[in-house]
Amino acid sequence: MKMRNISLVIALLLGGCSMTPDYNAPESVGLDQVYLHAENADKAVIENDLWWQSFNDPQLDSLIAEQNISIQIAAQRIQSAQSYETMVSSLKIPTVSLGAGAFDYRLSENDSLAGPAIGAEMIGKDHNGLMAGANVSWEVDLFGRLDALSDAASIRVQQAEILSQGVNTLITADVVHNYLQYRGAQARLAIAKRNINEQQQTLEMVQSLVNSGFGSELDLASARAALASVTASQTLFETAEKVHLYRMATLLGQHPRDIISHFEAAPLPTVTGRIPTGMPSDILKRRTDIALAEREMAAINAELGASIANQYPQFYLTASPGVVAESADDLFSSDSVGWAAGFGAKWTIFDGGRSSAMVDMQQSRFKQASLRYEHAVNAAFNEVETTLMSYGNSLRFYQQLNIAAAQTETAVEKANNLYKAGLIDYIQVLDAQRQANTMQDAVVVAQLNIASNVIMVNKALGGDWNVAKLESVTSDKDKDKDKESSQVNSSAD
Repeated sequence: MKMRNISLVIALLLGGCSMTPDYNAPESVGLDQVYLHAENADKAVIENDLWWQSFNDPQLDSLIAEQNISIQIAAQRIQSAQSYETMVSSLKIPTVSLGAGAFDYRLSENDSLAGPAIGAEMIGKDHNGLMAGANVSWEVDLFGRLDALSDAASIRVQQAEILSQGVNTLITADVVHNYLQYRGAQARLAIAKRNINEQQQTLEMVQSLVNSGFGSELDLASARAALASVTASQTLFETAEKVHLYRMATLLGQHPRDIISHFEAAPLPTVTGRIPTGMPSDILKRRTDIALAEREMAAINAELGASIANQYPQFYLTASPGVVAESADDLFSSDSVGWAAGFGAKWTIFDGGRSSAMVDMQQSRFKQASLRYEHAVNAAFNEVETTLMSYGNSLRFYQQLNIAAAQTETAVEKANNLYKAGLIDYIQVLDAQRQANTMQDAVVVAQLNIASNVIMVNKALGGDWNVAKLESVTSDKDKDKDKESSQVNSSAD
């Protein structure tokens, strides 16, 4: 019976009990089975998270593979969180320190403690020697306070990893956006140059007619205004091209002259098909903000457990083995060994309500985190719906513009035929070409709008975020806890 009691005490000291409330990750918060704008989405499971590959542009893929400073900063944030976790977890194991030194002292003859008990031979004499030893201290986590703090620190590491993935998603989306805008500016610049050349021809022809007395000053002013307008647009497109190039260089941590070597002449890539979105409930696992909000709930729940456990007694074990001798030759002999050991407890029975207030504060923080999680889920779902709607409308707008562009091309062809037949003058041909160029520019703008919506939809879906690694880490940790609990119960029996 005595051995059984000792075994039970040891099991309780080593295992203890947890004051942390049970926590289960929240499930779907009333999400519909399909999106409202499902006609623009493919509800099949998303098998490839590299969504930018749908643009089929090798140069874009090459840019995404580049490292950048923001991602490196996020990696350092993970390392910092891991170091903090190691520091907090170290509180659960004994602290051992080693020490050594030499001493020299003399007892005062006038010391009130000096007397027969000390002996005349001890007073007025120098005493010196050497010492070496260790100090061991350990807080017995009987109520799980340190375990709860360690769990919270571990969850903070997971949050840093999630945040790193979120930064990567944002950087990826920003690189894709600026690359597409760069290609779009190039396409619009080419159209503007062609339009400038045609408007220059128009101006020269009108000027010739005015000089010969067959044209009017009104036609001449209109031709000059049209040429000035398209020339001004060329400057804007050249500026936009350089701005997006420099922005990509900043995102990738490179100099513009280095990044420009990536590019060869290429058209504006587009995506016009249905976007794979999976089911609405899938965003719970893919969205960075939702994953962060859920882990925040888990972290606060662990911190709540630490606050509850802090209201209970804290137990400590200490030991100080060592050797003391007058000379180095005797320092490590068996007669020089000494030690001290102790067991202590500390329990704050009155603190003016501070401990209870900490528990109340953590409970309030948990409720706030729960509300923020619910808000994040609703906001994410609505964002996906909004971007899907916008994507579908941009496709329909693009289709209508294509019809209009085809009609302007037909108008140019007919104008050329009429001019060859002598039924109209060449000014009308150039005007038809101007309208066709303007419509082609509008088509490029519509393509950019589609591309921007593709980016926004994938950002709303969570980009290339994948929580498989996080789920694996959490699962392994839960298995370890179950194993420890089973061992404690076996020892108690």
